[in-house]
Amino acid sequence: MSRIGRMPITVPAGVTVTVAEGNVVTVKGPKGELTRTLRPEMIIKQEGNTITVERPSEDKLHCSLHGLTRTLLSNMVHGVTEEFSKELEVNGVGYRVAKEGKNLVMNLGFSHQVIVPEIEGITIDVPSPNKIVIRGCDKQVVGQFAAEVREKRPPEPYKGKGIKYADEVIRRKVGKTGGKK
Repeated sequence: MSRIGRMPITVPAGVTVTVAEGNVVTVKGPKGELTRTLRPEMIIKQEGNTITVERPSEDKLHCSLHGLTRTLLSNMVHGVTEEFSKELEVNGVGYRVAKEGKNLVMNLGFSHQVIVPEIEGITIDVPSPNKIVIRGCDKQVVGQFAAEVREKRPPEPYKGKGIKYADEVIRRKVGKTGGKK
């Protein structure tokens, strides 16, 4: 049995979970609403305020889907109650970010400003000129949007300039040495 798949998911107060035909799961909570179609083979049971995921057989596919289905459901419940967030840091001389309306405006050393519009389901906060906080209830959307923002100027290994995750460690390289010949 999958250790993760066996664990029950407790639904907190104020969150409603509905499982429709074909394993279409809708989770509504204080931070938003998420809908996801999960694999129809998996058996999702809801008893009171707990949800359990079971698999129909010990087939290799069902074993691999067991933990995945439970984790996706757990992330949906967590997202509508507490939201997910990614923190990005901007390093470099003259590199800074600001929020203008619903757009994220970044000066990243190019001859022009890089403007990224805020998408649906995501909120962008800029607490300081070199910090970006991306929040949302869908973990996948938050991670994808953070990766797209980071992609505008990824960190380089010599000086560490660019956009990096707050918990990311940049492996630094030694530059050229100006030795005599």
